[in-house]
Amino acid sequence: MELKITLPESEMPRQWYNALPDLPTPLAPPLDPQTKQPVDPAQLELIFPKAVIEQELSSQRWLPIPEPVLDIYRLYRPTPLVRAERLEKALGVKCKIYYKNESVSPAGSHKPNTAIPQAYYNKMEGVRRISTETGAGQWGTALSFACSQLGLDCTVYMVKVSYTQKPYRRILINAYGGEIFPSPSENTKTGRAMLAQDPDCTGSLGLAISEAVEDAATHDDTRYALGSVLNHVLHHQTIIGLEVEKQLAMIGAKPDYLVGCVGGGSNFAGLVLPFLPRKLAGEKIRFIAVEPKACPTLTRGQFRYDYGDVAKLTPLLKMHTLGHAFMPAPIHAGGLRYHGGAPIVCNLANEGVVESTAYFQTECFEAAKLFLRTEGFLPAPETSHAIKAAIETAKQAGPDESVVFLYSGHGLLDLASYDAFLQGKLTDFAYPESNITEALKACPDVD
Repeated sequence: MELKITLPESEMPRQWYNALPDLPTPLAPPLDPQTKQPVDPAQLELIFPKAVIEQELSSQRWLPIPEPVLDIYRLYRPTPLVRAERLEKALGVKCKIYYKNESVSPAGSHKPNTAIPQAYYNKMEGVRRISTETGAGQWGTALSFACSQLGLDCTVYMVKVSYTQKPYRRILINAYGGEIFPSPSENTKTGRAMLAQDPDCTGSLGLAISEAVEDAATHDDTRYALGSVLNHVLHHQTIIGLEVEKQLAMIGAKPDYLVGCVGGGSNFAGLVLPFLPRKLAGEKIRFIAVEPKACPTLTRGQFRYDYGDVAKLTPLLKMHTLGHAFMPAPIHAGGLRYHGGAPIVCNLANEGVVESTAYFQTECFEAAKLFLRTEGFLPAPETSHAIKAAIETAKQAGPDESVVFLYSGHGLLDLASYDAFLQGKLTDFAYPESNITEALKACPDVD
């Protein structure tokens, strides 16, 4: 059997899947942060292009992928589905393990899948510049790549601790033509206020979102792009799972377990959502979401309305949350350090359709080391969480079962993190319940 299952370019999906019509329980609407009433779509036009707003609220199950987007996708898509045979042998398991390798994109992760269409829709509406946030730098890299392809300027607010830990992400963003600021920054009112309050603040995704949204809202030629959480982002990422479904069919296989790491939830959703109709129809497929114990949104957060950012500029979303004021520990999986989650993923988790689990960063780096020494590729710290969960799942799986996990990004620009791990300098952190309780007190009361 071939190790790499490669889908012909002619078979690349030409539509994204929208899970909203298939959710067992309808998604709670986003609310205006002032009135607590459902958001008027016109309010979102200050920061988003109209085409993105239409996709965010669409009830259409299939969304056509524009031809110019497909043209850029063809630089790296379809991506390979790979049988992790050497990992199976090292573990001594009888099941089959596959990984969908999204690290082959120009930016090194799954993030261009939504960066490209978001940049395209902005370009079509005459936008000159896009502002955004980034945690570990994967999203900022992807958006700067997409903007370079489409002739747009790009401004990135990167969580300060990751800006320091991962200098090569900053260099790559600059190389693509983007400008980048450590968040909190002196560039926005929100950033200046946080620095006045805490000059040593290491930042959070919620804070970086506030800065990027403020930047877009205060400049007429600028719009905002988000790399995870929102519905349209998840729609764009479903090209992953749609390809996986075709690739498994090519070899007569079915997935028994689908595994992905979760920060905001877009890569996980991109893998599992295309299989949602099959699961709801009774097929035995388990959706396993993995997160860090230092940021346990799905495993320990509350399912309720909360702001998506620190400055309370975004609409209220019903999601699992640790509280918008949550300041995570400076773990190396910067892309998983978000207080909330995608409403679609949280909705399914609340319904019991999605399972969640959490691990310490050192055990995830151990899993990454095993993957590196068997399969040969160095995973991003975020991806190492999916590998850890896939390994634990495979140990419990039956001999005829298949475990499929999303290899969301490479770790070639995260070598400082691996250096700290190999030198024994990484520490584990489980977020204290008292801190979660305190952070949740700032959540708004919504009847």
